[in-house]
Amino acid sequence: MAEQLTDEEETALELIARERGIHQSEFWKEMDISSRKGSRLVESLEEKGQVEREESVYEGHTTYFIEPIVDPTDLEFSLLMADNMLSPFVGDDEIDANSDKLTQWVMTLAYQ
Repeated sequence: MAEQLTDEEETALELIARERGIHQSEFWKEMDISSRKGSRLVESLEEKGQVEREESVYEGHTTYFIEPIVDPTDLEFSLLMADNMLSPFVGDDEIDANSDKLTQWVMTLAYQ
């Protein structure tokens, strides 16, 4: 069972997720808290398995880049589907914008 987050941790995690990652030096400014409190907050989220930090250089200073840990079961894959067809943009192939495959997928979207 995942540990319960405090209201402040929830707010912090929402910011990190919305930004799709943020430098710790910007994080505490955005949260309007001291750097010390920001560091403790991030450490708590990291201990609870909600974020991961990687050392980074930002604006000439060493800091951490904080990213949310995404649970694959929380992802919404239905947005890649049109009826029973998977988006042609999923995969390694380059898609020609004029291809029949793309046109068919888009037309299926239009009639859902």
